[in-house]
Amino acid sequence: MKHIVILGDGMADLPIRKLGSRTPLMAARKPSMDKLARDGRCGLLKTVPSDMPAGSAVANMGVLGYDVHKVYEGRGVLEAASMGISVGDNDLALRCNLICVEGGKIKNHSAGYISTEEAQELIEFLNRGLATDNARFYPGVSYRHLLLVKGGNKHIDCTPPHDVPGKEFMPLLVKAADDPEQSDSRMSAEQTAILLNDLILKSQKLLAAHPVNVRRVAEGKDPANSIWPWSPGYRPEMPSFRELCGIEKSSVISAVDLIQGIGVYAGMDIIKVKGATGLYDTNYEGKAEAAIDALKKGCQFVYLHVEASDEAGHEGDADLKVRTIEYLDSRIIRPIVQAAGSMAEPLAIAVLPDHPTPCDVRTHTREPVPFLIYKPGNPADEVRVFDEISVRKGSYGILEGNEFIKAFLS
Repeated sequence: MKHIVILGDGMADLPIRKLGSRTPLMAARKPSMDKLARDGRCGLLKTVPSDMPAGSAVANMGVLGYDVHKVYEGRGVLEAASMGISVGDNDLALRCNLICVEGGKIKNHSAGYISTEEAQELIEFLNRGLATDNARFYPGVSYRHLLLVKGGNKHIDCTPPHDVPGKEFMPLLVKAADDPEQSDSRMSAEQTAILLNDLILKSQKLLAAHPVNVRRVAEGKDPANSIWPWSPGYRPEMPSFRELCGIEKSSVISAVDLIQGIGVYAGMDIIKVKGATGLYDTNYEGKAEAAIDALKKGCQFVYLHVEASDEAGHEGDADLKVRTIEYLDSRIIRPIVQAAGSMAEPLAIAVLPDHPTPCDVRTHTREPVPFLIYKPGNPADEVRVFDEISVRKGSYGILEGNEFIKAFLS
């Protein structure tokens, strides 16, 4: 039997008044998900341990069955792997957003979803003005970039910018934390925090008058007028997915460097899809086709990740979140289910989010997420539709750690 996990990032939510006190999953028309739930078995999954950050890195590694306490080193180093950037033994890698600051407050974490072309021009400009032998920026996709600091110390307190829209940025600058390492080969946590904060403040002066931002403001768009480094970490020690689960050939499909980076360290094939954006306008059909093609050509396990619902949650846009769930259902899940009938081997299908991103909160939370597992020929449970409440009747109950991936692959 072959296996595919279809993950709608941030898809879970809380009841929303404008949706009639329903969650987006409850409000969305999603016949394919609901049929898989009826024909399969459901439950809740605790993807984020109570002492870990409620982010996509921890959650997705948890879904795949990794012990996140042992392997999690921040998302920056994972994104570096996806971007093909070598992280040395003494390097510190950080995700580096281009954000919009307005009136001294973080307006949004994405600079109004700046285009990749505009962002690359700004990152190259920042390297000319700010890069040193110890610190350099690397361009990614849209607002998501990387900062590498040679000899940097990971024991710093960095606030994810998507957690604090509307907050004053000055109190949220990087702070030193307790440093148990005291390594002679690295700068101190305090020195690292000073370096990063200096880069943030200098970036604001440089970016304000850049032609890209002048043009964006004239067009009524948010400027990318500050960097924001966060999620620091060193190169992780991480077993391959084959070593972890015994799967010989596996693939990951995602528009997001973080997820691709997990795939790199997990030894998965990285399948890139033209037109995959990480937003609501991503190439859903292309992702479905890529997954079907991989499964037909010998891949045993596909991890198909779609970011769109998470971004809608960060924007607080409930209607858009409903639409992204409907797109996931009709443009990815339905064609994969249809194609499964013509495959040489039966296909087990799991559908779930990695964490909730409630529209009313606009950031990640750590509540258990709903999941469904459909295996051809296996008896179904009592769940009739797929949402946060209905799956509580599911036969799997509440799982955590590697219990989900074991149940799926068994």
